[in-house]
Amino acid sequence: MAAYRRNHRPTAASRPGRIRLAAAAAVMSVAAVAALTGCSFAYVEAICSNGEYPVLAVGGTGGSCVKDGEEPPAGTTRYPEGKVPKQVDDKWDLYWTTHTLDENGDIVDAPDAG
Repeated sequence: MAAYRRNHRPTAASRPGRIRLAAAAAVMSVAAVAALTGCSFAYVEAICSNGEYPVLAVGGTGGSCVKDGEEPPAGTTRYPEGKVPKQVDDKWDLYWTTHTLDENGDIVDAPDAG
């Protein structure tokens, strides 16, 4: 009968199973943390590039981007402070699809909003 050894190590044949189990546990842990923290990998598109700011067409829902330091082109104006869209489909981007500014700078329903 073989003597029991106190420092017994698993055979090489049993190690790959343990490694796979540890790797699977690590992957599951990362997935759980991502799900619990609300982590998402969605791409969010900015309204304008760096060095630009968005402008709104007066009387319409169209707009464009203007280089920082330049004035808005004729027929466009800056968005009211605090109501500037930053990302596509954010709160203010959606708001300005149904609203616009008139020639006096007042917010009105957009004529083409239906």
